[in-house]
Amino acid sequence: MRLTVLGGGGFRVPLVYRALLEDEGDEAGRITELVLHDTDPARLDAVTAVLAHQTARHQGRPAPAVRSTGDLDEAVRGADFVFSAIRVGGLQGRTRDERVPLAEGVLGQETVGAGGVLYGLRTLPVAVHIARRIAELAPDAWVINFTNPAGMVTEAMSGVFRERGLGERVIGICDSPVGLCRRAARALGADPDRADYDYVGLNHLGWLRRVVVDGRDALPRLLADGELLESFEEGRLFGAEWLRALGALPNEYLHYYYFNREAVAAVRGSRATRGEFLYDQQSRFYEESRSAGPAAAYAAWERTRREREETYMAESREATGGWQRDSCDLDGGGYDRVALALMRAVSRNERTTLILNVPNRTAVPGLDAQAVVEVPCLVDAGGARPLSAGAVAPDQLGLMLQLKAVERAAIEAAADGSRPAALRALALHPLVDSVRVAERILDASGGA
Repeated sequence: MRLTVLGGGGFRVPLVYRALLEDEGDEAGRITELVLHDTDPARLDAVTAVLAHQTARHQGRPAPAVRSTGDLDEAVRGADFVFSAIRVGGLQGRTRDERVPLAEGVLGQETVGAGGVLYGLRTLPVAVHIARRIAELAPDAWVINFTNPAGMVTEAMSGVFRERGLGERVIGICDSPVGLCRRAARALGADPDRADYDYVGLNHLGWLRRVVVDGRDALPRLLADGELLESFEEGRLFGAEWLRALGALPNEYLHYYYFNREAVAAVRGSRATRGEFLYDQQSRFYEESRSAGPAAAYAAWERTRREREETYMAESREATGGWQRDSCDLDGGGYDRVALALMRAVSRNERTTLILNVPNRTAVPGLDAQAVVEVPCLVDAGGARPLSAGAVAPDQLGLMLQLKAVERAAIEAAADGSRPAALRALALHPLVDSVRVAERILDASGGA
């Protein structure tokens, strides 16, 4: 089977390839060919060198054949799975998305707040174009979207397939929910792979409401034990008192909502934004790997990857005590393993449950059927079907409804260039505190 990765020169592609190499499942449905597409040949060359070293070190079944191309149609034609991980505008665009809101005193972050809206406005037209080409050239392919902002991008791409009568073949993935679930299970002394999780939300806006171990919900025991609760990342990030008040474990990105003043102050007080840090870091990697052999390119990639993981959400950690990430959270990946599990379930009909971004159907009361939500899904050869979430707490549903309105305004603005829709997307966001601020951000970013 063929997997195409759009954004194939991206820094995290070797994590996807690592997951493919580690696939020990049945031969049927196994990825045997990997096609990398990118608009930057130098980035493709660097990543291909890293993959070559991974292949040389691999023992066991034959590694997937790897080829690269700069032609989108060539990349997607005949693909069985298409993994979309593009970054429109590159890291330079991300740094602008961060700095423009910060100049107005509001959060500048890649997917949350005004920065996420700006990134969406720039990305959505490209994502929709890609969806149309896949629908034309590989209508039977399954599209796995990791392109941020993942919720609104998945919803826009899903609309293309639905309009063409191709069903719900676009599925969004994220590593944040699975990371939260696994950390909570480990804190309870449970095997993360044997626990069940009740999680509900939108991408980067979700809550873990139950952790079922041996048939019983163990979350109340975790919430009652302050030492256990603050033994893992989310417990340290939000604090035991607030988590007990909520009665749930929030996704790490909700720190920007619940502790907005502290988060903004921490970001503004940093020497560089996250985008600026990653731009400098990855520029060094790509430059160093341009003329290096596979072994040297891999060593540079691994060194850079480790530093990237160690500094993840550094400003938020600094704002809550300056603690360091646990070693078990520094291996990287997460989303790549979710992607592999998703592909295996679909191609081999290996029924499993995964937290994914899919159209709601009737899973979350209060949201319409086509709204993309992030919930546990039953996955098999027929795709991903969201499981019923039941009643959602009013504070959680309220935030979800407000953010869904923001996402849909951004999708509308990207579709027809509407400035009023773009302004609504910015001004309705709960982290933008003034319509005038939204207007200035929109003007400074170049408008809709």
